[in-house]
Amino acid sequence: MAATGEAVVAVSRRVEASAGDVFRALADPGRHRDFDGSGMLRGGDFAAAISGVGDVFVMRMHAERHGDYEMRNHLVTYEPDRRIGWEPTPGRGHPDATAPENAWGHRWIFDLAPDGPGATVVTETFDGSRLPEDKRAEVDSGRAWWQEQMTSTLERLADLCAAR
Repeated sequence: MAATGEAVVAVSRRVEASAGDVFRALADPGRHRDFDGSGMLRGGDFAAAISGVGDVFVMRMHAERHGDYEMRNHLVTYEPDRRIGWEPTPGRGHPDATAPENAWGHRWIFDLAPDGPGATVVTETFDGSRLPEDKRAEVDSGRAWWQEQMTSTLERLADLCAAR
């Protein structure tokens, strides 16, 4: 299932795993590359475990137009077994890293809803409603490519969690 609105894209999938198992995978940045559907993640710096709002984890990324760069992901929501989300800001190597207002305001959020014994409906949301107009246009309010990549991410997350 997919839905789009003004700069918000959401995709849902039923995953054959408990909300706790899904949340643990999402809360471990070291696993993100395993279920990344964008093909952009290259790893990261995970010296400390994510434990709540305010934590930051750094991801190494690659995009054809930017090359190799980092994104700093600031946790903005953290409700164990229910919801986790972060707001990325450009880091080392990204062309916007040194811009005075480099925080774009977009967020990646995962909502988890138990769906019977041992299953969870996972909804991944790209919320670009706070993106500056130029960045919103650049990504077509998140519709440019995210919906397909988010669908792939949830498929990979389902496979990862089912393999546990």
